[in-house]
Amino acid sequence: MPIARVTRRVHFSAGHRLHNDDLSDDQNRETYGLCNNPTGHGHNYDLEVTVEGEVDPVTGYVMDLKRLKGLLERDVLTDVDHANLNVDVKWLAGIVPTTENLAVAIWRRLEAGLGGVRLVAVRLWETDRNSVEYRGE
Repeated sequence: MPIARVTRRVHFSAGHRLHNDDLSDDQNRETYGLCNNPTGHGHNYDLEVTVEGEVDPVTGYVMDLKRLKGLLERDVLTDVDHANLNVDVKWLAGIVPTTENLAVAIWRRLEAGLGGVRLVAVRLWETDRNSVEYRGE
């Protein structure tokens, strides 16, 4: 059977503060700039998840995108949408919620639950100009 990749895109809004307790206040301000604002700031994120697998000869699908959307809603969006990533999301505890760290954490949330397809990429858009792609490496 042919191998194909499919991608689902979802959206969420969340706030965070980039701050590492192992750094001094001055080092945090120097490293994170405005993103170190003590009251935080927010983003309207776009999340793209790409999976790969054989095209099913009966359905014509690699994976039903409704099923992928449901996994994203259950395992990611219900926790992060309209949340403070620093305090509201248990699976981000102890992690500086940069876009890079968030993409890796989302990968880890999704990789075991896909059954029959391979997770290829998690791309997280923080702004229209800035995104991070993680491929499990």
